[in-house]
Amino acid sequence: MRRQVFIGIFVGYAGYYLVRKNFSLAVPYLVQEGFTKAELGWVMSALAISYGLSKFVMGVFSDRSNPRYFMAAGLMFSALISIMYGAVPWATSTVAVMYALMFANGWVQGMGWPPCGRTMTHWYSVSERGTKVAVWNVAHNVGGGIIGPLASLGILLFVDWHSVFYFPAIIALAVAVFIILTVRDTPQSCGLPPIEEYKNEYPAEHAGSDLERELSAKEILFKYVLNNKFLWYIALANVFVYLVRYGVLDWAPTYLTEVKDFSHNSSRWAYFLYEYAGIPGTILCGWLSDKVFRGRRAPAGIVFMIGVAVAVLVYWFNPPGNPLVDNLALIAIGFLIYGPVMLIGLHALDLVPKKAAGTAAGFTGLFGYMGGTVMANAAIGKTVDVFGWDGGFVMLVGACVLAIFFMALTWNHGAKVKTNNG
Repeated sequence: MRRQVFIGIFVGYAGYYLVRKNFSLAVPYLVQEGFTKAELGWVMSALAISYGLSKFVMGVFSDRSNPRYFMAAGLMFSALISIMYGAVPWATSTVAVMYALMFANGWVQGMGWPPCGRTMTHWYSVSERGTKVAVWNVAHNVGGGIIGPLASLGILLFVDWHSVFYFPAIIALAVAVFIILTVRDTPQSCGLPPIEEYKNEYPAEHAGSDLERELSAKEILFKYVLNNKFLWYIALANVFVYLVRYGVLDWAPTYLTEVKDFSHNSSRWAYFLYEYAGIPGTILCGWLSDKVFRGRRAPAGIVFMIGVAVAVLVYWFNPPGNPLVDNLALIAIGFLIYGPVMLIGLHALDLVPKKAAGTAAGFTGLFGYMGGTVMANAAIGKTVDVFGWDGGFVMLVGACVLAIFFMALTWNHGAKVKTNNG
């Protein structure tokens, strides 16, 4: 049953990415239609703002909901909005309309991560969670990476660039049905024992509490989330990790076509390489945090962020006409950045009881999206319009440094467990 549930949330969350970041692939076409980068960056920021708010608000609801239906409903709504983007002409007619639809999409996208976090804490114990969450986390890359080839296939089939929206959305609707068929709420809902009893492993920090007692929203927020200084540190780190993640990813198709002489099709494949390189990197990062750093998440995250900074510098200073170096730099950034992204979400789960997992994950996500992704979209778009691409890369390198600083504040803090034998 653990395998079935894991496959359900893995495929399900990958499905969310089929209808999340399609807009960045449409940006080069919308620029040709007369929209500025600043305008389109502002539109993309709507998803970040609403997703960040929703991930926190819906995280509170997810802690008291059945993830099987909660997660499927969010994906269905997101797919329908994406179909509207591609199939209804007025949906891309003005900045205001695009912004409103993007805001709505961001809100229902916020129904994806929190139920997955809740599910992982109920079905997997603390000592195995680093590796398991790392493997699950590559669903980001599977869904986010396949969108590039899917967009190319859609354009080939429909001879219409709007298909980057509606073609993946049709597949996402099928994935929502798959979630309902495979995901289950808790082990107890299936007649199984709690994961702590099954593994004889209890989180030491919350050992005195009733692990199965449902917490009130007030308890979750004020006892376990808002008063936890380590959650604040990793939430601030998340701002800058997300700035790098989406600052590179969302602008890659535009930067590569404008500066590095890539074709639209080549830039979409570069997008694919960036995402899929994150798969082995994420798993390695989670394994290191479990096995080498013994449950401490910060050291592995810092090592990976130092590597990201180096790769961003190579991506920046490599002159046009060397596509292999550009692709290798993107592969390196993708390989390295998703480890810290995963670790921050994982660390949030470690820091609270499992009945508060969705809210804790939503709290760090609020900072990542409201801060980091908004800056990646709107601020980088404006900075590039005013100062050129060099200004955008200065922001990215600075973000790497600040992410390392805030993660370092949790250097010695990690998950601790005990068994009934002590």
